Amino acid sequence: MKKAGVAAIGSASAMSLALGVVSHFEGKENAAYRDPVGVVTICYGHTATARIGQSLSDETCSELLAGDLGDAFDAVDDHVDVEMPATRRASLASFVFNVGEGAFQRSTLLRRLNAGRWRDACDELLRWVYADGQWLRGLDRRRRAERQLCLMEPAPTQLARSDDE
Repeated sequence: MKKAGVAAIGSASAMSLALGVVSHFEGKENAAYRDPVGVVTICYGHTATARIGQSLSDETCSELLAGDLGDAFDAVDDHVDVEMPATRRASLASFVFNVGEGAFQRSTLLRRLNAGRWRDACDELLRWVYADGQWLRGLDRRRRAERQLCLMEPAPTQLARSDDE
């Protein structure tokens, strides 16, 4: 029971961290627009059902963000074979949210992570700063933030003292 509670807290903190990163770097536009490489986008970077001329409420945008981010976490959980702190999981979910599950699944980043080379994997984030062959300042800033989150070590936990100490 205690282990499940810790996992739930870890999941909640990962979701909260990822929401902060994604909402900061995606921004929110209630009306559909074309992103810097021409992809029709709405709300917080939602593309799956976005179409030009569409306008959505703040509530709908929040629901789309939660669903899209949930899908990104599912992709991370499906493809990562090693244990990770909540910060790394959040970083990777933000990354998958942005590049998609397929790109993540085929990435050197994932191969290095699953090989236990998590520092090298986190460094791979800095290579993903191009969209349609074009370097984007916003992607560079986002990847640096994701890398910083990815590299964070969990705080050491204190061992519970026994009653006889």
